[in-house]
Amino acid sequence: MAKLIYSMLTSLDGYVADEHGNFDWAAPDDELHRAANELQGSVGTMLLGRRMYDVLVAWETWDTASEPDVIKEFASLWRSTDKIVFSRTLDKAASARTRIERDFDPDAIRRLKTAAARDLSIGGPELARLAFKAGLVDECHLFLMPVAVGRGKASLPNDMPLQLELLGERRFASGAVHVHYRIAS
Repeated sequence: MAKLIYSMLTSLDGYVADEHGNFDWAAPDDELHRAANELQGSVGTMLLGRRMYDVLVAWETWDTASEPDVIKEFASLWRSTDKIVFSRTLDKAASARTRIERDFDPDAIRRLKTAAARDLSIGGPELARLAFKAGLVDECHLFLMPVAVGRGKASLPNDMPLQLELLGERRFASGAVHVHYRIAS
């Protein structure tokens, strides 16, 4: 059975965006981007909320010819991964290998996990909250950026307890830290 993995860049105080929706402070350097690419390499299907999809879909057509290898690699990973976007308002996907679902159906995700040959990732804290509540998330990878933003959009659900078992951590020269957790039963 495939795992459902939640991965997110987050401020040290637990936000993916500040109170104004800005997340420019989360731009990864090459070392951190390479680590995120390694994680993405195990994923066969990405589950995305509408806002996360709107941010990431630029990778579909980005001309990376003059970009560093780490950027080219992520563009290739994006383009070769299946995507399911959960949106009630998006009529047509702007990327290949993408389907739109109107509602998040936990039973459908369970069936997808059972049938998948490769892991699934879930992107966007609001969509991830639904998956956490349904007990679908198996692992959590947080890339803690060395900044506190005070308030904003929380990276983890703040309306339910989560028991996490630390599986590993890694420090980066930028001061960022990757923490890898299994969701404890």
